[in-house]
Amino acid sequence: MMKNKGSHQKELKTMRLSPDCVRDILLVVENETTATHRTAYPSKEFDTLDEKYNPDVVLYHVIQCMEYGYFRDAEHLGHMGILIPDLSPVGHEFLANIRKDNVWNGVKGVAEKVGTTSLSALTQIAGNVITEIIKAQFGLGSAPI
Repeated sequence: MMKNKGSHQKELKTMRLSPDCVRDILLVVENETTATHRTAYPSKEFDTLDEKYNPDVVLYHVIQCMEYGYFRDAEHLGHMGILIPDLSPVGHEFLANIRKDNVWNGVKGVAEKVGTTSLSALTQIAGNVITEIIKAQFGLGSAPI
């Protein structure tokens, strides 16, 4: 199924986890929330993601982030959307580990080699990639990931 011509055309497919979409969502939430400001999906803060991905895909990934615990106290409000107060400590840690593009590309490369894109695997791989980078900085050699 395609969107109308004139708008961004994206094919609706079965939902598969897109690591890039997850990372993009976490970056938006981090940039848009403060101690006194929450964000929600859908909202203008997510417009760039709705242009990059199909809105149904973004919603699916927001829900996955919520269910995996990347958001703190998120509320699913049915057809009105999802209220997101902030990233959880787990969400902050994962995003801190994958913020740099070179690290993120390394994480995705390892995930592709082992054949998984689950959030738990991506989180574990990201932690291992960071550990290897730290070891390299101290000249401690490299342990297998």
